[in-house]
Amino acid sequence: MDILEKVDLIERPPTEEVVTHDELIELFKTNSSPKHYIGLEISGFLHLGSLISTGFKINDFVKAGVKCTVFLADWHTLINDKLGGDWETISKVSKYYQNAFKLVCPDAEIILGSKLYEENTEYWPELIKFTKHMSLARTMRTLTIMGRSEDDKKIELANLLYPAMQAVDIHYLDVDIAHAGMDQRKIHMLVREIFPKKKWKVPVAVHHKLLPGLAKPADTNNSQILGKMSKSDPNSGVFIHNVDDEIKKKISKAWCEEANTQNNPLLEIAKTVIFHEFNEIKVERPEKFGGNVSYTDYTQLETDFAEKKLHPGDLKQTVGNYLVKIISPIREKLNLSGELYEIIKKSY
Repeated sequence: MDILEKVDLIERPPTEEVVTHDELIELFKTNSSPKHYIGLEISGFLHLGSLISTGFKINDFVKAGVKCTVFLADWHTLINDKLGGDWETISKVSKYYQNAFKLVCPDAEIILGSKLYEENTEYWPELIKFTKHMSLARTMRTLTIMGRSEDDKKIELANLLYPAMQAVDIHYLDVDIAHAGMDQRKIHMLVREIFPKKKWKVPVAVHHKLLPGLAKPADTNNSQILGKMSKSDPNSGVFIHNVDDEIKKKISKAWCEEANTQNNPLLEIAKTVIFHEFNEIKVERPEKFGGNVSYTDYTQLETDFAEKKLHPGDLKQTVGNYLVKIISPIREKLNLSGELYEIIKKSY
């Protein structure tokens, strides 16, 4: 595989941004197996966005010859008060996350934050030195990476350590490519600003589009905002442990306005999840409604939907059927005990 083919793999959907494209090309010219990382909090049940869409993107990096790491940020989870901020619960749920990502991304290495810190005793002194380059105002603006805002009235002192820790994680993992959803962009821009001052290696940043939730977009100042698929809202998305009928039912109730291709969650799922794993999408429908049709290209599917040649009901049925094919094998192999299920459920 040549360099441009590798870059194309990394830049395919759901990738939304690479900072920068030219740096990524130069990286591959000097390093055929660069190191990648994506960090995740351990927070609740995994879903179509957090595990599958993210996992499929990680597999694109693997195919491009990149050494991938899934960093399970257990200390960040505690700081952000996820899973009740209970260390024992976080440790138990982290095993569920490890098993899940090993199923979806078998070639990725899984590293726990606590293990990284135990093995690098100089991490904490370097963290303090790193914070010397961060103003309080800049730190507050960066808190959006943990789902908080600078106007939040319940900010704890520990929360302010979170952005710096995430940045220093990248250094100690010796990362060439920092990968995350678009919601983590601010931390990567902080890294690219401060790392040169520390004479640390500056990684290329790759940001993927977050898979949207299934609900109708909210109108905000005359613009539509589509919320991301969320672990905390069971109605916003498809979870790994939903059985086949639940998956189809959720998709059948999803917002999918006829001919509207903007902020359409089912089109996004078709584009970034289904077409990622299948070369062809077959829509089965009665002859009186146009008969069966197959798509080998997402653009044609979107065009037919926009031109009302593909009805929302047919799109829903098709997306539901393909998601069952993708999720069922993972659900059947991913063991989630009743005890662990209840532990996670109580944390919401």
